[in-house]
Amino acid sequence: MLKEDFIKMMVEEDVGRGDLFARISESVEVRAYVITKSDGVFGGREYIEVLANMYDLALTWDIRDGEAFDKGKKLLFVSGDSKTLLSLERSILDIALHASSIATLTSRYVKAIEGTGVKLLDTRKTRPLLRAFEKYAVRCGGGLNHRMGLDDCLMLKDTHLKTIADLDTFMAEVRQKIPFTAKVEVECEDMETVQKAMKAGADIIMCDNMDNDTIREAVAYRNRYYPHVLLEASGNVTLETIADIAKTGVDAISSGAIIHQANWIDLSMKVE
Repeated sequence: MLKEDFIKMMVEEDVGRGDLFARISESVEVRAYVITKSDGVFGGREYIEVLANMYDLALTWDIRDGEAFDKGKKLLFVSGDSKTLLSLERSILDIALHASSIATLTSRYVKAIEGTGVKLLDTRKTRPLLRAFEKYAVRCGGGLNHRMGLDDCLMLKDTHLKTIADLDTFMAEVRQKIPFTAKVEVECEDMETVQKAMKAGADIIMCDNMDNDTIREAVAYRNRYYPHVLLEASGNVTLETIADIAKTGVDAISSGAIIHQANWIDLSMKVE
């Protein structure tokens, strides 16, 4: 979804048939600022800039996407017609709150594996119609995006594998039909499936809900026989467990929690 379409729908949801305050008030030029009430990592600037351009608001920034902030910091100043600015106050704050909250939690996960060389990935566990926005917020926090949808990487999950009679034959057909640049990832829950998937030609192996000893076994097997294959660990990843998972030697760790368990930080808008 284009940013402009996303913002238009968001504003329409809030303003509805018209802001009642705007109906009865007089227009004046005002300036407001967004101030933090908690610490965090910022996200949302790309979207707020598009909103400001669409509704003729002027912005002065004191922060970039991905930068950390402390409580009490004025992040940006917004100037424009009072009716417009006040009608869009909640939309501006919601963009910053939602994106910054995800960026803040993502940053904590990234710091937990800092120095290991392991990449932190998101998942497709996103809120309906908010995938592009929430995955953008992950990038603000220093994470990387996994696939955006079913069309940019072929992942064979356990449910898919149940429908495939012969993985070798299926994979040979896959290579003739999917885009040349598309990768194939296979979800594996044990070493037997890992070995079959690598032999069949998988580009990426997802070690799904494996204990760390089994993951290390998969890493050793990959290193010996299929060094070109990427390994991703997934399942029950928390801030308490991610560092130990990173030490197993995988290339990446994916977590849906960085999005769906992000608690909202506290921001507020004030008119000068």
